[in-house]
Amino acid sequence: MGDGAGIGPEVVVPALLHPDTLRDCRPVVVGDAERLRQAARVLGADCEIVAVEGPERAEFAPGRVNVIDLGLLPADLPWGKLSAAAGDAAYHYVRVAAELAMRGDVQGICTAPLNKEALHAAGHPYPGHTELLARLTGVEEVSMMLSTPRVKVIHVTTHIGLIDAVHRIEPGLVERTVRRGHEAMVRAGVTRPRIGVCGINPHAGENGLFGYGEEETKIAPALEALRADGIDARGPLPADTAFFLASRGDYDLIVAMYHDQGHGPVKVLGIETGVNLTVGLPVIRTSVDHGTAFDIAGTGRADAGSMIEALRQAAEMSTAPAAR
Repeated sequence: MGDGAGIGPEVVVPALLHPDTLRDCRPVVVGDAERLRQAARVLGADCEIVAVEGPERAEFAPGRVNVIDLGLLPADLPWGKLSAAAGDAAYHYVRVAAELAMRGDVQGICTAPLNKEALHAAGHPYPGHTELLARLTGVEEVSMMLSTPRVKVIHVTTHIGLIDAVHRIEPGLVERTVRRGHEAMVRAGVTRPRIGVCGINPHAGENGLFGYGEEETKIAPALEALRADGIDARGPLPADTAFFLASRGDYDLIVAMYHDQGHGPVKVLGIETGVNLTVGLPVIRTSVDHGTAFDIAGTGRADAGSMIEALRQAAEMSTAPAAR
């Protein structure tokens, strides 16, 4: 359900009531039943919020929302205000979902946004869902992929400072990231994905004119190894043109070197239906491509489009042959 003080409950309810959702999957919320009822009242949604002990007890019918109710939120939790209680609850929602997925009780996880500051205030020092789920599922390294109808991008580094990101990038990490992206695209039905790999510096270094040869030392060796294995990885590409080329169909996937290099273009090209996927986990995980939006929480103005699409993609990936 995400952070209960944010817009998570307000995008979860309409997404589960959307007619396509029950066609695609059998969704069960891990969260707080009363908060979902409050969200439904804010939205004027005619639905029944039903607490269940587990996925096996859920019943699926139009207008019904099943929720594994952890009951961690205070009844008077204000909307749009930073809350350690909400941060702690959000952590436990993810923990329980991960346990269900690792046991095979559910086939995929779809997450509403959590608030990093609230998470930290509750004593859970994770940068976000990606790192938290990696820890909960016992994986040392995963990748963040953003997916929109016009462009898909996977990140070599994410929630670290720019100077630290440049330092961390090295051929092995670039190669592993591209391989994870290639596997995800094949799982999604793209048999031979065309992958564009961004450089680090402006104009991808302009043959050493900009930077200190990072493209040649940190990226080029990875591309050579990937191409030797038959993976169609091209670059290093100037980032300022790579996303344009991808949006017109030249590439199936773009590899960004750091957070804002990938997030900025994606949010311009399709944040309303953008989806965040964690690649490399032993379970399927998708998420909305937006934050908790405290400024509009509790007003009924949140757009559920990204959550609807995230649910659809989680269901699609969960039924793919390579999925667990």
